[in-house]
Amino acid sequence: MEEKKVGFVTMVSGKKTIGDIPEIGVGMIGHAFMGKAHSNAWKKMPYIFWPPTAIPKLISICGIPKESVAEAAKRYGFLEYTTEWKKIINDERIKIVDNVTPNFLHAELSIEAAKAGKNIICEKPMALNAKEAKEMWDAVKKYGVKNICDYNYRMVPAIVLAKNLIMDGKLGKLFHFRARYLQEWIVDPDFPMIWKFRKADCGSGALGDLGSHIIDLGRFLCGEVKSVMAVTTTFIKERYNEATKKKEKVDVDDAVASVVEFKNGAIGTIEASRFCPGRKNYNCVEINGEKGSIWWDLENMNNLWVFWKEEEPADTRGFHCVNVTESYHPYYENWWPHGHIIGWEDTFVHTAYHMVNAVINDVELEPMVATFEDGYKAVVICDAILKSSKSGKKEKVVY
Repeated sequence: MEEKKVGFVTMVSGKKTIGDIPEIGVGMIGHAFMGKAHSNAWKKMPYIFWPPTAIPKLISICGIPKESVAEAAKRYGFLEYTTEWKKIINDERIKIVDNVTPNFLHAELSIEAAKAGKNIICEKPMALNAKEAKEMWDAVKKYGVKNICDYNYRMVPAIVLAKNLIMDGKLGKLFHFRARYLQEWIVDPDFPMIWKFRKADCGSGALGDLGSHIIDLGRFLCGEVKSVMAVTTTFIKERYNEATKKKEKVDVDDAVASVVEFKNGAIGTIEASRFCPGRKNYNCVEINGEKGSIWWDLENMNNLWVFWKEEEPADTRGFHCVNVTESYHPYYENWWPHGHIIGWEDTFVHTAYHMVNAVINDVELEPMVATFEDGYKAVVICDAILKSSKSGKKEKVVY
């Protein structure tokens, strides 16, 4: 086996025959939107990162109701299905547990999986609050299992390139981080009540659902956060519960806007909302430094816009677009010829690659992968933002 460093990513490769490649058992708890995305990644990873260190074998998937999870097992390619999550955790064939359940189930399931010696991928936000998240982080440390909190936008080649540029000092001292994550899907007042509108089920609204993504990108690209000030609001305070046939109170935020201070002296803004007509999945990040600026937009995820202050000739100096699809760009030697773009779903393929490699070779996860430590820190920042929105004051971030 040999390792090849590509910027911030180490690719592991080596000559193998098909007969040499082991299988590694995967169990999934949850089967809806994220179940579909993650299942696609487990199946796709080995033929993209060929030859893989191991081929994921989809053993069992858990969910309710029985009819739905049975259909998911057939559709996604799992050998079995169950409605009892403990059967996934106690299955000796399974080495990796993929937790794609709603937020309120993240802590208990992940902690029990760690106790059973399972390596864990958990969807974001990692927990309902910082206390739960800390218990999850403590558990994976105690039981020595590999762990990923699936902040998948770290896995975008253009974002890894941005990280490389910052680490190489190309932007110099950082001044600003500016991020927005905007969607439109609940503007309609007749949109029914779902678990994402209940604090007991999700912890927070747009903040945890969308804002935590850009909080994680802020930490990843610019470093630790020192303090926050924020406002949150709920535009539609009641929604119709189709199960009870009654109106139910919405007790989470519909939108959040926050000012952040970083420990390195940079300042930033973070905005998240699900009330932005015309915005489908608009995740946009801009960073300004003493030597230049970069910005990126998820809806054009294969492009990174860069500006260099001293670029020559001066009369054509300005932002220019880098199509991050060359073989020397992060991950791209495994994909297509330049200009042949990858998609949102492929970020999860990169996550699957990192987890399988770490488990099979018993190595630490790459530093660019979000672990449970990163998941915990993102929840701490979310909690501080909620606290500030209530106090009306600047709140320190204490991990």
